[in-house]
Formats: sequence, structure tokens, C-alpha cells
Amino acid sequence: MANANSRLRTELLFPAYCQRSPVLSVELHCHSALSHDGRDPIELLLEQAKAVDLDAIAVTDHDEIDASLEAANLAPEYGLVGIPGMEITSRAGHILGLGIEERIPPGLSFGETLDKIREQGGVAIVPHPFQKSRSGVAANITGKKLAEADAIEVYNSRLLTGRGNRKARSFANDQDVPMTAGSDAHISEMVGQAVTKIDVNTRDKRAILGAIVDGRTEVDGKRTPWRISFRQAAGGAKRRVVNRVGQYFG
Repeated sequence: MANANSRLRTELLFPAYCQRSPVLSVELHCHSALSHDGRDPIELLLEQAKAVDLDAIAVTDHDEIDASLEAANLAPEYGLVGIPGMEITSRAGHILGLGIEERIPPGLSFGETLDKIREQGGVAIVPHPFQKSRSGVAANITGKKLAEADAIEVYNSRLLTGRGNRKARSFANDQDVPMTAGSDAHISEMVGQAVTKIDVNTRDKRAILGAIVDGRTEVDGKRTPWRISFRQAAGGAKRRVVNRVGQYFG
């Protein structure tokens, strides 16, 4: 469970949701075509989330928020709760900002990025912190700083050996930081590959975020097949090259 400071912050920022409740299945980390390495429009992400019986979804594009805001507005049409957010590239590495409505610029320090997220009433989750090749923050900040996040993603389905996930879970356990999971899907078929199970008594985005900060979560996921991980990575590299060429000649 979360520590006393997390509980106090929950009480200050979120309504009190104290009753036990059915567990919601939530996708907290996926990408649309607006990300430089994403492929599919938000409609396909939402259709997949509905097809695999999720309750809520956050589209978290790299350093962009427009598609996520649109997805959050459309989500009820698919029977889903939409949570706006983005994956922000801080100087230390990637940070998920959930529950925000305005874009947070990349290039800020780890602490500044957390502050910007919280200024909007959002929740700061650190994804894949121990995966240096994927801009994990742990290589660039102290453990004390990492523990300042509202939650840590301890299961990311795009794994090779699983070592990074195990280190993240061990760290979160040791530091008493709430845990989440995410598919980190860059194609719609992988939405829901890893989900966060959240104990919350209402289908409301603020309630969901408050429960995360309070540590009322469990993680549930399975590995993205290697062939799909490689395909996602290759597709992202190709799109980055095309985008850069277009910018150069545009």
C-alpha cells in the first residue's frame, strides 16, 4: 500500500472513495499514430480496448496530448472511461502524466516534470524505469528521486528478459510506491496486453487516479510477442526517418 504522504495527497487531490468495489481493468500506457513510433488512430485503440473488455484507457503519446484528449472524449461511445495523458520525455527519461489536459514540454528535469503534472492535478507514473535503452529514468536519478513518483510501472509487456520489470517491482515493494502495468502498445492489437487492476467504487477517471495514488492496484499482464515487439520497433524507426525527411524538405 502507499505510504502516509501518498494517502494525504490522495485526500487533498481526489474525492474520498473508501468503499470496497468491483475491480476495474485499465490500460494506462499505449500509443496512437500521433506518437512518432505509433501506428494506429485512436478509434482502433478504443475498439480493441472494448473488444478485450477493458473498463478504461489512457492514450499516452510521446510528448503530444491532442490524440489523448480526443480519445478521452470518444471513450464513452465505446463503453470506456477515457483518461487523458501523455508520455513526457524529461531530461532523466520518460514519465507518464495522467489526468492532465495541457501538453507538458519535453526537456525538463525529472522533478520539474513531476511538478508540472501535479500542477494540473495529474498523476505521475514512471514507466519501464530500469530499461535504459527505452529512456528509463533510473540510470539518471537517485532511488530517492524515483520514489517521489506517484506510481511505478512494474510490468511493461514489451520485455525481452523481464529483468527490468523485476527490478521495478522490487524497487516499488522496497520503497512502498504504488504499482501499475501497461502494454506500451504501439499498435492497436496489443492494447490490453498488460493492464492495471484498480479497486475503485465508481467508473470515474478521478476515482481511478485517486486509487492509483492510494496504491489500490494490482498488475496483470503477459509478454508482447517478440515478433510484434520487433515489428513495432522497426515501424517506429521507419516513421521517424520519414518524419525527419519530411521536415527537412518541407
